[in-house]
Amino acid sequence: MSGLPPCPKCGSAFTYEDGAHLVCPDCAHEWTAEAAAAAPEARVWKDAHGNVLANGDTVTIIKDLKVKGTSSSVKVGTKVKNIRLVEGDHDIDCRIEGFGQMGLKTEFVKKV
Repeated sequence: MSGLPPCPKCGSAFTYEDGAHLVCPDCAHEWTAEAAAAAPEARVWKDAHGNVLANGDTVTIIKDLKVKGTSSSVKVGTKVKNIRLVEGDHDIDCRIEGFGQMGLKTEFVKKV
């Protein structure tokens, strides 16, 4: 192993040095060694209107959302209390009355 850090954009381990820069051959991302040494910034989750979300917030659904595996949907205006922000394909884990545990994306909610 070369001892170089993986690409911060795609995670590829095949990075190489090009002068003062580090380069990823997979996604063509370039960064400096100083940027690689710096601590990564904490992720900030924002709702559809740009308001910052936090764990425990209450949000409202802004679009009818079909529920996979059923013929029903979560209606516009449904209030969701005590959300939990997570990393992954969905940004919010929550419990919706009448549906149970569910994963939502931040682009479909508005902070109350």
